[in-house]
Amino acid sequence: MKILSVENLSRSFGGIKANDNVSFSVEQGSILGIIGPNGAGKSTLFDLITGYTKAESGKVQFFDKNIFGLSPDKISNLGVGRTFQKLKPFADQTLLENVMIGAFVKEKNVKKARDNALEIINFVDLIEKRHHFAKELSTGQRKRLEMARAMAIEPKLLLMDEVTGGVDQKTIPGLVELIKKMKKTGVTIITIEHNINIIMEISDNVLALDQGKSIAFGPPREIQKNKQVIDSYLGTFDAA
Repeated sequence: MKILSVENLSRSFGGIKANDNVSFSVEQGSILGIIGPNGAGKSTLFDLITGYTKAESGKVQFFDKNIFGLSPDKISNLGVGRTFQKLKPFADQTLLENVMIGAFVKEKNVKKARDNALEIINFVDLIEKRHHFAKELSTGQRKRLEMARAMAIEPKLLLMDEVTGGVDQKTIPGLVELIKKMKKTGVTIITIEHNINIIMEISDNVLALDQGKSIAFGPPREIQKNKQVIDSYLGTFDAA
């Protein structure tokens, strides 16, 4: 079953097409990896899907509902979560308080929201840090917090922007395993990554963008051999 269908989604900024008739679909329970050079339109695509930027044309369907043009809060309430490349937790609130804010979207009872938040914090392996202020966390821990905040709304679909970006090499494997762990819970994931090896490891399908256009879509092995994709990355695919 398709959980998300995107058709001919377009958006321009000052005459530059950030997204140019992008179309793809995502099967429920799968991971879609999105790749592309800097400026390819990856984060803009997330903005258009989640309502943070208004598309000029196209269609976005979440299950059987057209969400094109809806506000971010309405899209979130339907079950679409998101993490951001630039981490902006509530720095002077604890990790628990940060996650509870998300939990309140679905649960208004304070005790139940707290219990739900604690369960999610334990899931992302930050339970020992639950009473620490967000500003005290390392970058890798803030990445996990960002994922926990997104999961707190109980998403059916989760869009994640550069989960492993900006962290040290020893932190990356743990974040990758957390993504796999999240998939096992039944959450459908779309993730933007610059690390090609990670995308090839975790994705069921890969969407490649270049200059706002979709240049390839398919299983990782097909994408890895696609000439247009290789050219856009200057042949930097690792043989692995």
